[in-house]
Amino acid sequence: MMNRMDSGGEAKLRYGDGDFEVLRPGAFVRCAVTGEAIALDLLKYWSVERQEPYADAAASLAAATREGERG
Repeated sequence: MMNRMDSGGEAKLRYGDGDFEVLRPGAFVRCAVTGEAIALDLLKYWSVERQEPYADAAASLAAATREGERG
């Protein structure tokens, strides 16, 4: 059985409420705000609505603030 970290490249995920689905295996995703690589086992912040990952709570807040400015 292959785990989420078996492939070394960038993963593609579908973000859901409380979990995510691996669409393309990889070792990391990139923060939508900072561009920082986030190991899948460390990924804790994402937006289901925007379908994008965040490195930390500050990046998540920045994305939400950015979204509010556009609306």
